[in-house]
Amino acid sequence: MNRRTFIKGAIALAATAWANPMIVIDAAENIKWWQRKPVYQIYPKSFLDTTGKGTGDLRGVISKLDYIKSLGAGAIWLTPIYPSPMVDNGYDISDYTAINPLFGTLDDFDELVAEAKARDIRIVMDLVFNHSSDQHPWFLESKASRDNPKADWYIWRDEKTNWRSIFGGSAWQWCEERRQYYLHTFATQQPDLNWENPAVRRALYDAANFWLDRGVGGFRIDAIVYIKKPALFVDGKPDSDGTCSVHNMTAALPGILDFLHEFKREVCDGHDIFTVGEANSVKPEDLPYWVGEHGVFDMLFEFSHVNVMFPHGEVWHRAELYKLSDFKQALTDSQRATRDTWYPIYFENHDKPRSVNNFFPAGTDRILAAKAMAMILLTLRGTPFIYQGEELGLSNVAFDSIDAYDDVSSRGQYDMARADGLSDKQALRFVHRFSRDNARTPMQWDSSSNAGFTSGKPWLPVHDDFKTCNAAVEEHDANSVLNFYRRLSAFRNASDVLLSGDYEELYHDSEELYIFTRRLGDKKLCTAVNFTTHDVKLPAGFKVGKKLFGNYRDEKNYLRATEGIICEL
Repeated sequence: MNRRTFIKGAIALAATAWANPMIVIDAAENIKWWQRKPVYQIYPKSFLDTTGKGTGDLRGVISKLDYIKSLGAGAIWLTPIYPSPMVDNGYDISDYTAINPLFGTLDDFDELVAEAKARDIRIVMDLVFNHSSDQHPWFLESKASRDNPKADWYIWRDEKTNWRSIFGGSAWQWCEERRQYYLHTFATQQPDLNWENPAVRRALYDAANFWLDRGVGGFRIDAIVYIKKPALFVDGKPDSDGTCSVHNMTAALPGILDFLHEFKREVCDGHDIFTVGEANSVKPEDLPYWVGEHGVFDMLFEFSHVNVMFPHGEVWHRAELYKLSDFKQALTDSQRATRDTWYPIYFENHDKPRSVNNFFPAGTDRILAAKAMAMILLTLRGTPFIYQGEELGLSNVAFDSIDAYDDVSSRGQYDMARADGLSDKQALRFVHRFSRDNARTPMQWDSSSNAGFTSGKPWLPVHDDFKTCNAAVEEHDANSVLNFYRRLSAFRNASDVLLSGDYEELYHDSEELYIFTRRLGDKKLCTAVNFTTHDVKLPAGFKVGKKLFGNYRDEKNYLRATEGIICEL
């Protein structure tokens, strides 16, 4: 199917769903392929199991490519599928140039790339270059002695500082073989690589190029802000427990961009790919140094809008109530900072709770909330990233014991809360709200046993709502969250205003409504969402034009509980 035919089909699809759609035309010619369509993120372990072993695999992804195409996606981002002990579910890599047998083979991967390409979809790999597994041959050699060829491939010190790892506990681990400590920003089994060593950088670049040679369309780069370490390792300003977060001591230090410009030259230049870095701590005003023609990545995941409840660092039991204006300000700051570059829009991923729980009050209607978030996700300026199950409106789980949680971070956060004096029940309540397992429960395909995810025992329990909230049920419901995503994605992919138009926030001081416009020439679209569970009057002087999308069927001159609309102005 050529691009012109696709655009005509998208317009026809929107016209079928909505009585009076806005007429849309082809987007500006300078929009790149990865800007035109959403990216669909897959957590392979939880996507679809074709063997009955209880974990998802690459053949499961291959079997659902048409489903992903129906969402208008132009790329699939796979979280790590490399060999790994799976202490951190694949983010502890023991071989950067192979496929974990848990997920399949290199032949399966090559077939996935080819089948996706046949559907005009690219495969994006996850690079984890801040650290490896402690089972990687590089680390096994490095820890063997202080004078072996890879002795300086990791961060070793004779004395430890008071740094606290992101998963809790000391960021330093004693190694008996070397009689030294090694640094681990995350889990004990994830030792940090020494980027100051050119041989380390060369090995990592070679690994990335291995996947480019197999036809991948880009990279998401994990935890990249931590690769530069301070020259002097000293104690940091302590919290009440006497430790300080390793994040505060190592994130985005001066000199890191020199490393990343080298990565860009050695890996990215000359390839028709995109890169998106994970950059918790990069401020909106610094984004131009990180993204665009003179930056190091094409896009950058920053966390200001999803961590708005953690103004003092991501410690779950210290979460604070946030104002909607703070959430809006974070999004607006990022939109403004990337006005001349590009932005990856997301509200969910494998590390974050489900957005219907994270951004709305308790008791909010799940379906209304999911559609409201879809309207924001698919109308902000940038490339939307849809996380598996987000298009179904999946919600958080609440396992009744910390022992039921697989996520190493959840266990660390639970232990920190208990050490700070919280009861078991109180600590578990924060795990319910923020656990990464909320996003990692198996994908819900149908109403059969285990939601159609596996014929065996799933590695993580399926959400208990799977009989009513699944892809098969929503497929046949014209008003489902799934079909809403499909219509809205087709509309977005064909709209010059949404692809190329400017962003402007309106009524910033409202703590109930998020309203913004997209403008291109004399065409103007507006998105308005009520984030409360009660009716809210529209601001005085605000005129709603022709309604194009909404999560209620009828129209009012106010926004009802959790109502969202997209209209012409």
